[in-house]
Amino acid sequence: MTARRQRMAWIAILVLGVALAAVLGSAAFRENLMYFHTPSDIAAGAIPQGASFRLGGLVTENSVERDPDSLRVAFRLADCENEVPVVYEGILPDLFREGQGIVTTGSIDGEGRFVAEQVLAKHDENYMPPDLAEALDDGTGHSCEPFKAVRAASAS
Repeated sequence: MTARRQRMAWIAILVLGVALAAVLGSAAFRENLMYFHTPSDIAAGAIPQGASFRLGGLVTENSVERDPDSLRVAFRLADCENEVPVVYEGILPDLFREGQGIVTTGSIDGEGRFVAEQVLAKHDENYMPPDLAEALDDGTGHSCEPFKAVRAASAS
């Protein structure tokens, strides 16, 4: 083999290696990407069971149920149109309360409940993730009375 053909072979191997690394890196990135969804997305069936994602909404009034023998908490998370039952086992943030906007990370179990691995409460009354504020927009004709104060705060 001539020196020129050897160089061309090494260049071809290098290009194939870089292409393979790019494909594997892209696949790993897509696999670990975390999407944000609302209760309406879950009700529409847009999320596959077992997929990990972030769920945002407001904790429904009178929905928090604490197990007195463990750290298990069940509550409902809502946007303007739909509610999703959520189960979490652990210590909740200090800012967690009914009517509070939160974002949880987890997946849907076989019973249609969202099993949260992490619960994050918003840090002050003037902040809400833009996706959640948009999802709470009641331009669809649904009543969002309980959430109007939160939407007003996020608009300022």
